[in-house]
Amino acid sequence: MAFRNEIRTEVQIDATAREVWDVLTDFASYDEWNPGFSSIRGRAEVGTTLDITFALNGGRTMRVHPTVLVADPDRELRWLGRLLLPGVFDGEHRFEIREGGPGRVTLVQSERFRGILVPFLRTMIEVDTVATFEKVNDALATRVALRSTA
Repeated sequence: MAFRNEIRTEVQIDATAREVWDVLTDFASYDEWNPGFSSIRGRAEVGTTLDITFALNGGRTMRVHPTVLVADPDRELRWLGRLLLPGVFDGEHRFEIREGGPGRVTLVQSERFRGILVPFLRTMIEVDTVATFEKVNDALATRVALRSTA
Protein backbone atom coordinates (compact mmCIF):
# COMPACT_ATOMS: atom_id res chain seq x y z
CA MET A 1 0.00 0.00 0.00
CA ALA A 2 1.45 3.34 -1.03
CA PHE A 3 1.06 5.99 1.63
CA ARG A 4 -1.04 8.88 0.36
CA ASN A 5 -1.69 10.70 3.65
CA GLU A 6 -4.88 8.69 4.10
CA ILE A 7 -5.65 5.36 5.69
CA ARG A 8 -8.83 3.37 5.23
CA THR A 9 -10.26 0.22 6.80
CA GLU A 10 -13.64 -1.44 6.54
CA VAL A 11 -15.74 -4.18 8.05
CA GLN A 12 -18.97 -5.90 7.03
CA ILE A 13 -21.62 -5.85 9.76
CA ASP A 14 -24.83 -7.86 9.83
CA ALA A 15 -27.04 -5.04 11.04
CA THR A 16 -28.99 -2.04 9.84
CA ALA A 17 -27.41 1.35 9.34
CA ARG A 18 -29.47 2.62 12.30
CA GLU A 19 -28.11 -0.10 14.62
CA VAL A 20 -24.52 0.75 13.65
CA TRP A 21 -25.17 4.50 13.99
CA ASP A 22 -26.67 4.02 17.45
CA VAL A 23 -23.56 2.19 18.71
CA LEU A 24 -21.17 4.56 16.92
CA THR A 25 -22.74 7.65 18.49
CA ASP A 26 -23.31 6.20 21.98
CA PHE A 27 -20.14 7.88 23.19
CA ALA A 28 -20.92 7.24 26.87
CA SER A 29 -20.46 3.49 26.29
CA TYR A 30 -17.10 3.64 24.48
CA ASP A 31 -15.16 2.68 27.59
CA GLU A 32 -17.08 -0.63 27.65
CA TRP A 33 -16.06 -1.85 24.20
CA ASN A 34 -13.82 0.48 22.19
CA PRO A 35 -10.10 -0.43 22.12
CA GLY A 36 -9.03 2.70 20.23
CA PHE A 37 -11.15 5.54 21.54
CA SER A 38 -11.23 4.93 25.26
CA SER A 39 -13.64 7.81 25.74
CA ILE A 40 -15.52 10.44 23.80
CA ARG A 41 -17.45 13.22 25.43
CA GLY A 42 -19.71 15.47 23.45
CA ARG A 43 -22.48 15.13 20.89
CA ALA A 44 -22.54 13.95 17.30
CA GLU A 45 -23.72 17.33 16.02
CA VAL A 46 -22.10 19.52 13.38
CA GLY A 47 -20.02 22.30 14.90
CA THR A 48 -19.65 20.76 18.35
CA THR A 49 -16.29 20.02 19.91
CA LEU A 50 -15.59 16.50 21.15
CA ASP A 51 -13.23 15.51 23.95
CA ILE A 52 -11.60 12.27 22.76
CA THR A 53 -9.10 10.10 24.60
CA PHE A 54 -7.23 7.75 22.27
CA ALA A 55 -5.62 4.59 23.55
CA LEU A 56 -2.01 4.41 22.33
CA ASN A 57 0.46 1.54 22.35
CA GLY A 58 2.05 0.78 25.69
CA GLY A 59 -1.01 1.81 27.68
CA ARG A 60 -0.52 5.52 27.03
CA THR A 61 -3.34 7.85 26.03
CA MET A 62 -3.68 11.09 24.09
CA ARG A 63 -6.48 13.64 24.24
CA VAL A 64 -7.72 15.69 21.32
CA HIS A 65 -10.59 18.11 20.88
CA PRO A 66 -11.83 17.80 17.30
CA THR A 67 -14.75 19.64 15.73
CA VAL A 68 -17.60 17.61 14.22
CA LEU A 69 -17.83 18.36 10.49
CA VAL A 70 -20.55 15.89 9.47
CA ALA A 71 -23.15 14.07 11.56
CA ASP A 72 -25.51 12.50 9.04
CA PRO A 73 -27.50 9.84 10.95
CA ASP A 74 -27.16 6.31 9.58
CA ARG A 75 -24.60 7.51 7.00
CA GLU A 76 -21.56 9.46 8.18
CA LEU A 77 -19.75 10.86 11.21
CA ARG A 78 -16.68 13.00 10.52
CA TRP A 79 -14.51 15.29 12.63
CA LEU A 80 -11.33 17.34 12.27
CA GLY A 81 -8.69 17.21 14.96
CA ARG A 82 -5.48 19.18 15.21
CA LEU A 83 -2.26 18.80 17.11
CA LEU A 84 -1.14 22.17 18.43
CA LEU A 85 -1.89 24.58 15.55
CA PRO A 86 -3.54 24.15 12.14
CA GLY A 87 -1.05 22.75 9.63
CA VAL A 88 1.17 20.98 12.16
CA PHE A 89 -0.68 17.65 12.23
CA ASP A 90 -4.34 17.64 11.23
CA GLY A 91 -6.47 14.52 11.03
CA GLU A 92 -9.89 14.35 9.42
CA HIS A 93 -11.49 11.19 10.81
CA ARG A 94 -14.47 9.61 9.09
CA PHE A 95 -16.91 6.79 9.77
CA GLU A 96 -19.08 6.01 6.76
CA ILE A 97 -21.95 3.54 6.90
CA ARG A 98 -22.84 2.04 3.51
CA GLU A 99 -25.92 -0.08 2.92
CA GLY A 100 -24.97 -3.52 1.62
CA GLY A 101 -28.37 -5.16 1.32
CA PRO A 102 -31.12 -6.01 3.77
CA GLY A 103 -29.69 -6.10 7.29
CA ARG A 104 -26.08 -5.68 6.16
CA VAL A 105 -23.79 -2.66 6.03
CA THR A 106 -20.17 -1.85 5.38
CA LEU A 107 -18.53 0.43 7.91
CA VAL A 108 -15.63 2.37 6.41
CA GLN A 109 -13.30 4.07 8.88
CA SER A 110 -10.73 6.40 7.40
CA GLU A 111 -8.54 9.34 8.23
CA ARG A 112 -6.83 11.91 6.04
CA PHE A 113 -3.71 13.51 7.48
CA ARG A 114 -2.23 16.90 6.63
CA GLY A 115 0.54 19.01 8.09
CA ILE A 116 4.28 19.39 8.41
CA LEU A 117 4.65 16.47 10.86
CA VAL A 118 2.86 13.90 8.67
CA PRO A 119 6.00 12.64 6.85
CA PHE A 120 7.77 12.13 10.19
CA LEU A 121 4.88 10.12 11.63
CA ARG A 122 4.35 7.96 8.55
CA THR A 123 5.27 4.63 10.20
CA MET A 124 3.00 5.27 13.17
CA ILE A 125 0.15 6.17 10.80
CA GLU A 126 0.64 3.22 8.46
CA VAL A 127 1.19 0.54 11.09
CA ASP A 128 -0.18 1.51 14.49
CA THR A 129 -3.17 3.55 13.37
CA VAL A 130 -4.33 1.02 10.77
CA ALA A 131 -4.09 -1.78 13.34
CA THR A 132 -6.10 0.28 15.84
CA PHE A 133 -8.77 1.09 13.25
CA GLU A 134 -9.14 -2.61 12.47
CA LYS A 135 -9.55 -3.42 16.18
CA VAL A 136 -12.17 -0.68 16.54
CA ASN A 137 -14.06 -1.94 13.48
CA ASP A 138 -14.15 -5.50 14.84
CA ALA A 139 -15.15 -4.33 18.33
CA LEU A 140 -17.93 -2.18 16.90
CA ALA A 141 -19.27 -5.11 14.85
CA THR A 142 -19.24 -7.26 17.99
CA ARG A 143 -20.98 -4.57 20.05
CA VAL A 144 -23.71 -4.17 17.43
CA ALA A 145 -24.24 -7.94 17.34
CA LEU A 146 -24.50 -8.11 21.14
CA ARG A 147 -27.01 -5.26 21.27
CA SER A 148 -29.08 -6.88 18.50
CA THR A 149 -29.41 -10.13 20.45
CA ALA A 150 -30.17 -8.47 23.80
